[in-house]
Amino acid sequence: MYVLGTVVASLVCFLLLKWTKKRRFCLDTKRLHGKTVLITGGHCGIGKETAIGLAVRGARVIIACRDAGKAEEAVREIRRASCSMNVQHMELDLANLQSIRDFSEALLKREKRLDVLINNAGMPCVLDWTDDGFSMCFGFNHLGHFLLTNLLLGRLKESAPSRVISLTSSMYKYQKLDFQDLNYNIVPFFTYCRSKLANIYFTQELARMMEGKGVTAYSVHPGFVHSNWMSHFSTVFRMLLWLVMVLFSVPCEAAAQTVIHCAVADEVLQHNGKFFFDCQPAKLHPLAEDEGAAKKLWEASERMVNLT
Repeated sequence: MYVLGTVVASLVCFLLLKWTKKRRFCLDTKRLHGKTVLITGGHCGIGKETAIGLAVRGARVIIACRDAGKAEEAVREIRRASCSMNVQHMELDLANLQSIRDFSEALLKREKRLDVLINNAGMPCVLDWTDDGFSMCFGFNHLGHFLLTNLLLGRLKESAPSRVISLTSSMYKYQKLDFQDLNYNIVPFFTYCRSKLANIYFTQELARMMEGKGVTAYSVHPGFVHSNWMSHFSTVFRMLLWLVMVLFSVPCEAAAQTVIHCAVADEVLQHNGKFFFDCQPAKLHPLAEDEGAAKKLWEASERMVNLT
């Protein structure tokens, strides 16, 4: 009986875990010939799978990455997986504001259109500082993408209808922004949560500002993903996380589906500024539905990156 009970319990747990990890796939087959897509962090993980999914649909894909060697290798793999040679890479360091400005200037000279900007790159829960003195999570995850998007906004409007997709996380709900200390950098998990809430506020305010101008914006929670983000942590911590990752994480290919959906599906146009999970709009925690906070963050971010 004990053996039978153990087997039944194990089977139930296995089926429950399998159900919780079941994800929708983007079934929209719309072609993207003539469209240009920029993906930050497109050399690995969700970004790489997104690049493959959009290149397969015929888009010109540019992946932005700080490490040229990794980017070149990723370009070869994306081309091979998508059977498309229209995949390029450019160097970008989101932890350095000057790098973002140089990148944007080079991209605008080189590319005549930009149809989809995917703010995919992200920094996990780490205590570090950007080259400009911002906490790494907030500076990289929010300020870097905030400046990049604003510098490319003119080209996005010229290419309308266009889209901006920013990856966030369900962890946003565990912290509020402290406008007296946006550069908070004490508890790693808290800094991460605040940066992910900032991604949502940024998307909402961008959508309001671009209303009627041909640019729509969406924030996406890809799910708990088994990717290379653990490489930022120690070996001991990675070992502790391994079992959790095996049981509850989803592969990058599945996690990229909602990003791809927001990039190609026409049905998302009626949900401008909304938060997406599993290829559909999802309900936000009330703290992330504060229009005043979103506007205040936008104005503070402009000052922090010297955007005029």
